[in-house]
Amino acid sequence: MSTALVITSSALGEASVSSQLVEETVARLRSHDPALRVITRDLGHEPVPHLTIDSATALRGGEPVNEAQAAAQSLSDGLIAELKAADTLIIGAPMYNFGMPSTLKAWFDHVLRAGITFSYSESGPEGLLKGKRALVIESRGGLYSEGPAQVMDSQEPHLRNLLGFMGITDVTFLRAEKLAFGPEARDQAIAAVRQQITETIGEACRKAA
Repeated sequence: MSTALVITSSALGEASVSSQLVEETVARLRSHDPALRVITRDLGHEPVPHLTIDSATALRGGEPVNEAQAAAQSLSDGLIAELKAADTLIIGAPMYNFGMPSTLKAWFDHVLRAGITFSYSESGPEGLLKGKRALVIESRGGLYSEGPAQVMDSQEPHLRNLLGFMGITDVTFLRAEKLAFGPEARDQAIAAVRQQITETIGEACRKAA
């Protein structure tokens, strides 16, 4: 049975474009695999705590020395277990001030752990979560995948680097852009991503068959 870890990170709840498109992605996956197991993390509704001195210390390894450190290590272990169990990672990532939401960054801060999801060697760092694929659905008010604003995109390159550092290099980015360019541009952008979702999942399922 395949397992998908579904992560949404918008603060807008049901009004979130990225979260809506993530739901449609899961529904499309289920249409190909009715037995799909889905693990869900809504970071907008239930955020992972940002790092503190205790959590940052605990996630570097070693035995916790207080309750705060033990809680941080336990949370990290649980998040990593969900990630390891998944064949497919689906991330909804709106662009906030040219980057990912801080809630999503906090999730990465808890799952990027030396010796568990990546390791260091004489030849450099190596990701330990190879063999997974990721679909990242980005929502953006402007146009950042090309043109003069592309240099301001601190969202997609950062996400690609964090996933790749853990060994997840089979990553597809689906971008709903120009959402703030008016109703027509917004509708066209969402429709285009819906079509890309259908095509991307259909192709992946054909390869897996």
